[in-house]
Amino acid sequence: MTAVWWVMLGGSLGSGLRYIMGRLIPHSPGTGFPWPTFSVNLIGCLLIGVLAGYVDRRSGEPALTRWLWMSGFCGGFTTFSAFSLETIHLIQHQRWAILIPYVLGSVLIGLLATWAGMQWIRHY
Repeated sequence: MTAVWWVMLGGSLGSGLRYIMGRLIPHSPGTGFPWPTFSVNLIGCLLIGVLAGYVDRRSGEPALTRWLWMSGFCGGFTTFSAFSLETIHLIQHQRWAILIPYVLGSVLIGLLATWAGMQWIRHY
């Protein structure tokens, strides 16, 4: 049961920070590109990559890192469900010029950011 409490704590911290960042990062005026969600997801991908690299590097690392920071914080911070909803809205409104770079950028750059975070932490 301890793991659940750590995940919940991390999730509340991540969700709170996501909310703050959503207020600080404006949407692109005139285009409606969802910069807040895009930015948060990429930062979250980089962070989970760094954490995964850290955990992999330290074989005896306590599960707390995974519970609090990876499952909890990163899970609460990233917004894949919001990404999915925004993608559906872009499809429904036929905003293809925004949809294509948003989806491809989120997925491809997100994967690259996760990999980069893992590589970066392995070298330090």
